Amino acid sequence: MRGTTQHSTKEDTVSPTPLQAFSGVAKPGASQHMHKRTIVDGEKMTGAQALVRSLEDLGVKDVFGIPGGAILPVYDAIDSNTKFRFVLARHEQAAGHAAEGYAVATGEVGVCIVTSGPGATNVITAIADANMDSVPMIVITGQVGVDSIGTDAFQEADIVGATYPVAKHSYLVTNAQDIPRVLTEAHYIARSGRPGPVVVDLTKTAQNGEMFYTWPQRMILPGYNPTTEAHGRVLDDAAKLFQHAFRPVLYVGGGAVRSDAGEEIKALSDLTGAPIVTTLPARGIVPDDDPAVLGMLGMHGTIAATGAVQRSDLLVAIGARFDDRVTGKLEAFAPGARVIHIDIDPAEIGKNREPDVPIVGDVKTVIQALLPRIERAHAMHGKPNLTTWWNLINKWREKYPLTYQESPDGTLAPQWVVEQLSAQASPDTIWVSGVGQHQMWATQFITFHKPHQWISSGGLGTMGFGLPAAIGAEVGSQRYFDGKKPVWLIDGDGSFQMTSEELAAAFLEGTPVKIALLNNSVYGMVRQWQTLFYNKHYSATILHEEEQTGLEGVPDFVKLAEAYGCVGLRARTKEEAVEAIKQANAINDRPVLIDFRVWKDAMVWPMVAAGDSNDNVTYLPGIKPLHEADGVDTVPAGTSFNTDPAGDDVDSDPEADEEAAIITEEQN
Repeated sequence: MRGTTQHSTKEDTVSPTPLQAFSGVAKPGASQHMHKRTIVDGEKMTGAQALVRSLEDLGVKDVFGIPGGAILPVYDAIDSNTKFRFVLARHEQAAGHAAEGYAVATGEVGVCIVTSGPGATNVITAIADANMDSVPMIVITGQVGVDSIGTDAFQEADIVGATYPVAKHSYLVTNAQDIPRVLTEAHYIARSGRPGPVVVDLTKTAQNGEMFYTWPQRMILPGYNPTTEAHGRVLDDAAKLFQHAFRPVLYVGGGAVRSDAGEEIKALSDLTGAPIVTTLPARGIVPDDDPAVLGMLGMHGTIAATGAVQRSDLLVAIGARFDDRVTGKLEAFAPGARVIHIDIDPAEIGKNREPDVPIVGDVKTVIQALLPRIERAHAMHGKPNLTTWWNLINKWREKYPLTYQESPDGTLAPQWVVEQLSAQASPDTIWVSGVGQHQMWATQFITFHKPHQWISSGGLGTMGFGLPAAIGAEVGSQRYFDGKKPVWLIDGDGSFQMTSEELAAAFLEGTPVKIALLNNSVYGMVRQWQTLFYNKHYSATILHEEEQTGLEGVPDFVKLAEAYGCVGLRARTKEEAVEAIKQANAINDRPVLIDFRVWKDAMVWPMVAAGDSNDNVTYLPGIKPLHEADGVDTVPAGTSFNTDPAGDDVDSDPEADEEAAIITEEQN
């Protein structure tokens, strides 16, 4: 669902209403009638005042942004009586990422307000990031006056057009009277169905225009009716597949996190005996100490998780989209598995992998409805025995745990640093990361205790995401958790420098985030690929060579932190690192940055090369576990699973019945 940019001409100064833009049919006569109609109900105010009031009435508590010329009427309407807190960022992209971090940490809709032209284009990266990771967000951008649209006016840009491919929906508002309704719709669209970012491009004409404010507003959203409940027939089909699966796996993605379905997924795992593997955004949805949790799968996933999916006979994709970083070579992904795909976005069903049972609906709601059907099937036919399956999984776990190499040059192993951070942190900690090697080490070596503890840029992989997202998470912690959920950011020196100016916002806005900087003075993930695939040609990846400059770093991150009013610490040894972490955990009145000097040639293992089959996953150089014999086969190749998702009665094949009986006997 997208909006359509509206243009006015000198011959016809009456613009189409947002509803006409929504439908794509402009009717000047009707528009003229609506604009000339005198509306006398409600409180008289400007459009800018109406926007602020609408956010308040929607329950928005915190807003991020940066002012500018085309949005000044709105900022003029924000004063000491405004009910929401305004957090001043230092870059528009950072304002957007802060709104993302806030939304993921709290489950609320994140909101940011920026100006037109470059202000709006700067925030597009955050919009695209939120879109790929299904983050509910409203981005309000200023726009030049209606008469100036299309004239290449100062700081004019077609933001509706620019955000069309990367937003869930975009509005252009030309009439002040439409503002409360548009904000109501934007808030609903952002948080309903598959969550995502909604852009409200607000012309100066609408901001300055007078209107009559009333609340609540009636939404006009023809055709937008997200499906939340699954049809009973597909639920029965899914239950049948579970009943005849001896190697099931729950493949859980970020959509399950947005649905807050952690308890339901654990219940499904407990009921069926299926192991849980997650994508990057879903880490922690079920606590890591649950014996069913195998960790992350895919390019840098655990051997147990990746192996389980590759050898599965039933793959249950829950709020996941079969991303290439998960699947590797798509046609070689889980080749023997039947697929149940649960997702609220019908566009994801069958996009990359055709499912045997497609289920469109809210993950939490669907699993709640599925559980009793599986229980009924177990009661009638018995529960499949998964002992052999778990023996194989546990063999992978024992033989191929996550591990790492200590540094040969005396610097810290970055994985060890992450382990120490996790060990000393509160179990309520919200963990945030930038993008790069440190992101993978964080998801591998942090022990997650609760859902909603992990915030990272998954689909877009946005370097610079970390610091502003951590600020947003801290604002959310203060608002909804009384500040009792501390925020730790794990970042790399390359990623951090892309938005390091937000240290000013972190300090001045009273957000005492704790920053663990894994400083290897290189673009680590790119260097890893250059080492493995480009004959160690380190082109444009070396950020600083201390032996040449004689400086602690460029920049010196400790001095940089101190320049922004934050605490700066440095750790070169394990003893210094442990002490620095203790100090950081004890400081709660300002941000703390620890510059951990880590080995520049540390690598992220396991690894699947881009585009390669997950069967070729490398545990450590020269070790490919899935090439080894699996031991006893869990279910013979070519087995009929004695079920047909399209049929009601599938137990009429004598050979299939006999084979199923043999399999059951072998399992027992």
